[in-house]
Amino acid sequence: MERITLSYQAKSLLKKRTHVGVVGSGDLEILMEPNEEKKANVLIRTGTEGYTPTWEAVLERFFAKHDLAASIEINDFGATPGVVQLRLEQAWEASRINE
Repeated sequence: MERITLSYQAKSLLKKRTHVGVVGSGDLEILMEPNEEKKANVLIRTGTEGYTPTWEAVLERFFAKHDLAASIEINDFGATPGVVQLRLEQAWEASRINE
């Protein structure tokens, strides 16, 4: 199992904790919670090793769009980059419900 940690500067504080997805074949779960440090800290746990550049590209695209200060845990079970992007967007939207 590979562990990847990434960090991004951010300004917008996540509104509330959120959880989307499940750890299952071809899927992943994302847990987000507010981070008062004004940055995004991402921890990825994946059984698919050697894809750090792909993870970086997907997350850089997400944080370019959403300047989000959050602590994020991603537990992956072989999700494609498209599924990762979808789950990140779902988690961001879920955190904004009832603003």
